[in-house]
Amino acid sequence: MRIQDKEAFHQENVFGLGQANTAYAKYFIGSSYLNPLTEAGSCPIFLANVTFEPGCRNNWHIHHGKSGGGQILICTAGEGWYQEAGKQAVSLTPGTVIVIPAEVKHWHGAKRDSWFSHIAVEVPGEETSNEWLEAVDDEAYNGLE
Repeated sequence: MRIQDKEAFHQENVFGLGQANTAYAKYFIGSSYLNPLTEAGSCPIFLANVTFEPGCRNNWHIHHGKSGGGQILICTAGEGWYQEAGKQAVSLTPGTVIVIPAEVKHWHGAKRDSWFSHIAVEVPGEETSNEWLEAVDDEAYNGLE
């Protein structure tokens, strides 16, 4: 369900908005928010609820890993997009789960007319890292229906 109204979205966003995602803002078009659900370093798996305002998306990026690694997205509220390089974008709605293996170039974010949240799960592995790449082209993003 597309949700444009921020207050209506807050009622659906059961894991909470969190704080402005200023640490990674340079890798996003638009504003995003981060609400950690586990404490980094004290839990072997880091989970965070990431919220995107309408039109917000992150840059293309790759989760590297010598073994293991990657990311899992569990969509919880609003509507968004996920796209792997060379493939069609996938519509994201509450209940959608996306498994992103290590070494796959991709991006994800909100639809133009909806707030969107997902829980991001960083998959444990050896020698894992994230590589942030170019922004998603406005023309390609705006052409998504």
